Amino acid sequence: MRNEMSQQERVQPPEPSGEAATIAQAQRKQAVSAAAIGCKRSLSQPFNVLRLAARALRRDWRAGELPILALSLIVAIGAITAVAFFTDRIKRAMTLQASELLAADLVVETSQPARNSLLKEARERGLRLARTVTFPSVVLSGNETQLVQVKAVDDRYPLRGRLRVTDALNKPAVSTDRIPWPGTAWVDTQLMLRLGLHTGAVLNLGNRRFEVSRVIAYEPDRGGQWFQLAPRVMINLKDLPSTGLINANSRVSYRTLLAGAPKVIQAYRQWLQPRAQPGEEIQGVRDGRPEMRAALDRAQQYLGLAALVAVLVAGAAIVLSARHYAVSQADASAIMRCLGASQRLVLQIYTWRLLMLGLLASLVGCALGYVGQMVLTALLQGWLADDIPPPGAAPIVTGMLTGILALVGFALPPILRLTHTPPLRVLRRELGDPTPAAWMTGAFAFVALCVLLVLQAGEAVLIGKLLIGAAATIAALWLTSLALILGLRHFHRHSSLAWRNGIARLARNPANSIVQITAFALGIAALLVLTIARVDLLNTWRATIRAHAPTHFMINIQPHELNALARLFSRYRLRVPRFYPIVRGRLVAINGRKVGPDDYDDPRAKQLIARDFNLSWADQLQSGNKILAGQWWGATGRHSRAFSVEMGIAKDLGIKLGDTLAYRIAGQTLQAKVTNLRHVEWETFNVNFFVIATPALLRDSSTSRIAAFYLPRQREAFISALARRFPSITVLNVKAIVTQVRTIMDRAALAVEYVFLFTLAAGLLVMYAAIQTSQQERRREIALLRALGASRGQIRLSLIAEFATVGLIAGAVAAAAASLMGYLLATQIFELPYSVDPWLWLCGIVASGAGISIAGLLGTRRLLNHSPLLVLQRS
Repeated sequence: MRNEMSQQERVQPPEPSGEAATIAQAQRKQAVSAAAIGCKRSLSQPFNVLRLAARALRRDWRAGELPILALSLIVAIGAITAVAFFTDRIKRAMTLQASELLAADLVVETSQPARNSLLKEARERGLRLARTVTFPSVVLSGNETQLVQVKAVDDRYPLRGRLRVTDALNKPAVSTDRIPWPGTAWVDTQLMLRLGLHTGAVLNLGNRRFEVSRVIAYEPDRGGQWFQLAPRVMINLKDLPSTGLINANSRVSYRTLLAGAPKVIQAYRQWLQPRAQPGEEIQGVRDGRPEMRAALDRAQQYLGLAALVAVLVAGAAIVLSARHYAVSQADASAIMRCLGASQRLVLQIYTWRLLMLGLLASLVGCALGYVGQMVLTALLQGWLADDIPPPGAAPIVTGMLTGILALVGFALPPILRLTHTPPLRVLRRELGDPTPAAWMTGAFAFVALCVLLVLQAGEAVLIGKLLIGAAATIAALWLTSLALILGLRHFHRHSSLAWRNGIARLARNPANSIVQITAFALGIAALLVLTIARVDLLNTWRATIRAHAPTHFMINIQPHELNALARLFSRYRLRVPRFYPIVRGRLVAINGRKVGPDDYDDPRAKQLIARDFNLSWADQLQSGNKILAGQWWGATGRHSRAFSVEMGIAKDLGIKLGDTLAYRIAGQTLQAKVTNLRHVEWETFNVNFFVIATPALLRDSSTSRIAAFYLPRQREAFISALARRFPSITVLNVKAIVTQVRTIMDRAALAVEYVFLFTLAAGLLVMYAAIQTSQQERRREIALLRALGASRGQIRLSLIAEFATVGLIAGAVAAAAASLMGYLLATQIFELPYSVDPWLWLCGIVASGAGISIAGLLGTRRLLNHSPLLVLQRS
């Protein structure tokens, strides 16, 4: 056989020069090598197949057959790993920032000093500990007394975040890592104003006298405890015994603060939960304020969505580039079959080639992702959290798995069809290219996409919605493209010669045209969603915190003070807020069955059922509240007895529409049915309640009022006047919390912008791959037109007509798809309002037509330089 092949080589005519010669020579060498391996029957065959695959991989790379597929894989893997690295670090940074609301990663709150076993286990696990003791008391300054909330802290407080203090009321605040020295006290602004204090003043607290040395401007863990009953006085924990204020009947809250690595914190919490005793409340970052929890969840949803879109778009690029590679390898496969290679051998060669390419591309993609997240982190140094956790090895594993899954799911079907290339194709080119069946490509891609979505999202509901949306979008793109292509058959007859030739090329091969338009539209739709629609979504999300969102809360407002309080607001030209009634009550039964912490396994449910709720009554639905199930009672609430429950707490406690709830309020039990479930926009920072009752149910209960209002900086004197006129009202400054949530939103938006760069690269690659898939056929058509006398200008104009038509169709389809996807994302996933942006349609159609025309010309400019004679001879 070797001698026969040598004779064949001697009688062949001289090789053409250029790219065609390189490709032909590479294909003939790999075919001859394959035939030689196919003739061997030895145990070393697997090694020889591997060696041949490696040689063929190098030759294909030099011949220009693999860069498109390799670049698609690198971009896909780079996007996945960069997202994995960066989002992991961002999530940890945001979690660390959110930990400021607890001044720790985990807090154990008890009514007695923490058990030694709890502290011992925490120290053995390497966790950092701090202690605080909080209780109400009264301070004396001169002849005036004031109810205060005393907080004694040790020298390790706070574990997360930093205190901000000032030397006087009118001086700027600075961060500090210290606590009050023994014998001194730090107080907040409210106490300074109410008692007319200044730094250096003396307060009597119990048996001790304390000098006021600092004014507290920001206290990390007070943000998660809005409803304080009195102003703050902070002292050193060493001074607490000398005050003589702690006795058996004192209402004291002992808080053990813990901080450490997330995995260690989680493991300690899992160890502690089954051992927790009655009265021990465990609180993590997500167990605090619902506003912060909602912001964190929404931020992670945005990041996850951006990563998933990058996966989908990169997968489309891989499908197109693999299809192009399989078509280009059809001749080599037919030659190998003619020389005796079996289908199994051909499959082994190409499978090993793909695996090698995937391994190399995965390594390069992982390196690209790592460098990408390092660059962004360096650019944001000083703006992100001070200590951003370093990346781990998990994203590398994710990147390698992504490379294998992408190859198997998106690139394997076209390669499998290579084994079915008929040997007769060597002589009869009209047998066609080995394109895979649509159902096979779809099935492989669907399975791979499902696995990738699980790796990236891990949330079943989100994955299901995205899969349904992706399938519906692709089907709609396909059908719309088919309808438009069929319509072109009637349109192009009435156009100029150049446009007629360009449009006729689309109508002549509708299958390839539909694939191209669908790929273009998918890439453009993804870019539109992440350029215009994403801006709308992020702006809508951030707009939930209005520019004049409430900065202060007032509690302990008595009904007889409402009129005078409203007049004070008007005197300072401030908008009079709405005053909401508030009642404290504990849930004791659901449907007649008593409930307690032992009835629930979820830590958050245990915490909720063990504490009192802030209940309210209303006859009108508050702004920022939306009924999801049931009906609001309206005016009938003045006579009926019913409850409205927030959907999140209803899920946590297992409360359903129609259930009967019983609350213990001021020594009596009140019960009523749940007539509706609400969604609450906690990010608005308005006064909101988990549970609202009808006026007929709670109006007769002894209630105080609560209100929220926005205070401009130039009217801060209002707080002083309020403290003097209404000393019993407690004012809480929540500016720090609003700033925290806004910061998380901004950081999430910046992270999405970063992920968008990878999706942009994937989208551009989809368009490039779509152009390259038709290069071989287009090369033959251009050569034939030039042989028939067409000029370069005429051919170039027909190409502009073809690509402009494809771009306009793809842009229109993509704009419709992006509008639909934006609507579904806003309403179904992020629960935000959505309005159609006309710029989305304008940019989608005009920019797509112009962009694809330019990209098409750039991608095909070399085809005009090929010799028509050589191209037609090879064809």
